Amino acid sequence: MTTQYDYGRRGPGMFSGLVLALVLGAVVLGMFVHHARQGFPGKLASMITGRPLNVVSAPMVIEKVQRLSRLESVVYSLDTVVEGDKSSPVLPDALAGDRILMIVHGQTIAGVDMSQMKPEDVQITEGAGDRSIKLTLPPSQVFLTTIDNAHTRVYARDTGLFVAADPNLESQTRAKAQQQLQTAALSDGILDAASKNARSTVTAMLEGLGFEHVEVK
Repeated sequence: MTTQYDYGRRGPGMFSGLVLALVLGAVVLGMFVHHARQGFPGKLASMITGRPLNVVSAPMVIEKVQRLSRLESVVYSLDTVVEGDKSSPVLPDALAGDRILMIVHGQTIAGVDMSQMKPEDVQITEGAGDRSIKLTLPPSQVFLTTIDNAHTRVYARDTGLFVAADPNLESQTRAKAQQQLQTAALSDGILDAASKNARSTVTAMLEGLGFEHVEVK
């Protein structure tokens, strides 16, 4: 006695259905990867593609950069000796003059005010499989110049025989020292250094946001 088993035959309709299912699955997966940008879907899409998929728009870049606010990128410190004096138009300094020498320590802080960024300062380009960004920073500027009173002292004071020490001379000399400190910092290129450091900081931030090509100027 012979027993026959009928497994059936898979016709062309079943094969076509399988192909259609695969195509639809690929389309759905592609749409998911394309639209999944944040949260768990974004993480899942990143795992599927092997690359971060959070797309950062120009307004988002502006917002993130502006959060840096006044980006202090350089601190310039200086110790110097500053002279202040008051003289009489008639009598010599030995009789009516007032002279002070101060050892001054101070700092000048410079950077870039990111709150001045504008939408037209950001250009994002979509390429073949990558994204590029060009960003123009506001000009660098001096934020603050201060005298460190704890490390500033009067080195010498000479007052004429006929006059008392001027109580305002010391504060005037400190103001003069503050101006000299800022002038020295500018002469030494503090603004160029501030721009360079700010560009490095912003470049690193943009690369962290997933841009393959970053140009900051």
